[in-house]
Amino acid sequence: MAKKTKILAVGDIHGDTGLVKKLAEKAKKEDVDLVILAGDLTFAEQSTKNLIGPFIKAKKQVLIIPGNHESIATVDFLAEMYPNTKNIHGYSFRKDDLGIFGAGTADMGINQIKDSEIFSLLKKGHENVKDLDKKIMVTHMHPKGSKQEFSGWPGSQAVRKAIKDFQPDILITAHIHEASGMEEQMGKTRVINVSRKEKIFEI
Repeated sequence: MAKKTKILAVGDIHGDTGLVKKLAEKAKKEDVDLVILAGDLTFAEQSTKNLIGPFIKAKKQVLIIPGNHESIATVDFLAEMYPNTKNIHGYSFRKDDLGIFGAGTADMGINQIKDSEIFSLLKKGHENVKDLDKKIMVTHMHPKGSKQEFSGWPGSQAVRKAIKDFQPDILITAHIHEASGMEEQMGKTRVINVSRKEKIFEI
């Protein structure tokens, strides 16, 4: 029986170092294996200080993607600056029989990318983990047709197509603050919005 991986996922930190400190303590206390940050780490790139450090100090592996508040370069910079930190925007991460792949940013805001580009990044990341038993997809945007659209923000067609094509067990999204904590099932995929409300789960 393969060992389960315990994950703490959260998004939309927006430079809130107090929140990061609290989450890093929680990650340590709950003994999680991985921390996933689903975009919008900064508030319009103002400061990247103390957003990753506390998790690293707590000896956690951190996976990050950019949101619409920071550039891909900023997230690359954070991944280079800190050990055990990986930007999975268009890439993936493998642990035992679990593969995690992602694509950040949104089709709006200062660092927007086209929806079609989001799909090709997810496809590229998935390529490397498609042979694994368990898969988690991480996006900043929510999928089209998701309950999160109650917010008035339409979801991404690309994310919806990726759910259908790659059938991840779990999709982690953020971006829609008022949908924080919302969960739903789309096909085989459990969709969890972790915008500012962290979720700890095992897979």
